[in-house]
Amino acid sequence: MIPENEDDNQLFKGFLQTWASMSKTCSKSYQKGLSSIKSYKANLKGMVIKEDTVCKLVDGLITSVAVHPSETRILVAAGAKTGQIGLWDLTQQGEEGGMFRFYPHSRHVSCLYFSPANPAHILSLSYDGTLRCGDFSSAVFEEVYRNERSGLSSFDFLTDDASTLLVGHWNGHISLVDRRTPAMPDKKLNSSMEQIRTIHVHPVHRKYFITAGLRDIHIYDARCLNSRRSQALLSLTGHTKSITSAYFSPVTGNRVVTTGLDCKLRVFDSSCVSSQSPLLTTISHNTISGRWLARLQARWDPKQEDCFVIGSMAHPRQVNVFHETGKMVHSFLGESLASVCSINATHPTRYILAGGNSSGKIHVFMD
Repeated sequence: MIPENEDDNQLFKGFLQTWASMSKTCSKSYQKGLSSIKSYKANLKGMVIKEDTVCKLVDGLITSVAVHPSETRILVAAGAKTGQIGLWDLTQQGEEGGMFRFYPHSRHVSCLYFSPANPAHILSLSYDGTLRCGDFSSAVFEEVYRNERSGLSSFDFLTDDASTLLVGHWNGHISLVDRRTPAMPDKKLNSSMEQIRTIHVHPVHRKYFITAGLRDIHIYDARCLNSRRSQALLSLTGHTKSITSAYFSPVTGNRVVTTGLDCKLRVFDSSCVSSQSPLLTTISHNTISGRWLARLQARWDPKQEDCFVIGSMAHPRQVNVFHETGKMVHSFLGESLASVCSINATHPTRYILAGGNSSGKIHVFMD
């Protein structure tokens, strides 16, 4: 880890100590009790954006955002089209040493997650064919997986301890990567899809996972994958144009939200993935972001099982929250939000939202 924007070695050492000593946070703590929709809506209204919660964190288009699950500090990470990863500690607003930029990749950082098992680890996947783990205790970006031939698009944790990963490839292949045996080659599996854009594991029944591709959305059983052609359990249909993403709801996995370039968001019932997954709701939403913006993705808020967040092309600039029934729950607005936040992430327990735009700026709404 060599910061691109800071020459002060002492500041960087202090930054590493802050992250490395982060107390272990249970990312599933929100399961203890979800708010009523009325209480949730009231809390969203209390979230505001200010001039000092907007920051130029990376160079160029932001392609991924993650919010650390810490209950005591506000830590945001962003991945960029340039291969940069920026880390921002908002707890140190106005102080030196609160923001650092690194270059662990050479192309788009399309997927970025803090490890559910170790809060001092951040995992990043890039179009350059590498998946890395930023370890703040040792100050290195360790290579977890590499495949430069087929190109990597997305990944998720197959196990709660983050030891096993499912990695999606642009050509429709899936790799099962076991981090406990780095000397062993990855297990290459063939899906029934031409392309994989996002891959997401079921939060409860972790043997199931969902993939979104060019025109297909499939749910698979990880135990039934093979190297020739794996058969999907279910296919979710309805989108008429290219699909951007598909994600299970965060607590039960009983819902799936999908985003397509047909300007539709769709919510499916996934409570019985072994037999059927009927369409529940179709929402009209402008998803045509053009070539200069990252594609919009609807992502569930882990604090509220039935609500999801998505950027908006509307004026004034805003970020929207929808209920699974299609009703608008809230719109985040503010004078300091003057651009489209295509990529958004929310804190699992606190009312914090971070959105990234096309020029490398992170916009944070918080209570």
